[in-house]
Amino acid sequence: MPLQPQQLCPYLIVKGAQQAIDFYVRAFGASVDFSLIDPGDGRVGHAELRFGATRVFVADEYPDFGAVGPERLGGSPVKLHLDVDDADAFVAQAVREGAVILRPVRTEFHGHRTGLVSDPFGYSWFAASRVQEISPEEMQRRWAAMMVKPEQAS
Repeated sequence: MPLQPQQLCPYLIVKGAQQAIDFYVRAFGASVDFSLIDPGDGRVGHAELRFGATRVFVADEYPDFGAVGPERLGGSPVKLHLDVDDADAFVAQAVREGAVILRPVRTEFHGHRTGLVSDPFGYSWFAASRVQEISPEEMQRRWAAMMVKPEQAS
């Protein structure tokens, strides 16, 4: 029998980890479980944050170990997704704290109000709140209907 993972924790490497941690607390409501500070130079060597029941690890860049952030790489292809009670309020709070809207909050075919913001450290975050319970089959039907071009509909 294959081994089963217990939990998946994203590990965000950023230039300026303490500033990122402060931002995630203010903008996204994260809480800090603990931080380990490099005694040699004061960088955050490892921090554990909580976003609801999910842990996210954060550390400063350590290029000598291959730990570099999105800024050094020209961006990150990874998007993080947060389920929240109120996507509109959540995105507004994030923007007040310095996030940039990449996609405004809107009601999507899959039954969520969803928006996408970029944090000041190179990561993109979806914020979504469920507004309608929709089956996967209905999601597929709605998505397919959205993709029909006007000339195909006649």
